[in-house]
Amino acid sequence: MNIEEFRDFCLSMDGVTEKIPFGKFARRYDSLLVFYVLGHMFCMADMDDFTSVSFRCTEEEIAMITEQYSAVTTPVNKTMKFWMRVNINEDMPDSMIYSCVRRAYEIIKDKYSKKHRD
Repeated sequence: MNIEEFRDFCLSMDGVTEKIPFGKFARRYDSLLVFYVLGHMFCMADMDDFTSVSFRCTEEEIAMITEQYSAVTTPVNKTMKFWMRVNINEDMPDSMIYSCVRRAYEIIKDKYSKKHRD
């Protein structure tokens, strides 16, 4: 997997947009590409150092995936509750990473679609 393939995958999902929002806070975040659905983040990766991917998940999913794969590490921002970071090219297959990112997209889309209907 490379950053171009990963970006194409994320943008292939309905309603996904991308931004580089954190550069204004610190120069070291200039290359952090964030993917959004309904205006909310669900996934991010560093374009210049594409060695890991961070994505939203549930507490149960974090526990399950952490038990199965050693590629799981601490999120970039430790205050991001229900986020997981996975190192690429370790013991988690690319197909599983893509599956987790799609699940992150679904979590956010479901959560905020309901709010827009209410």
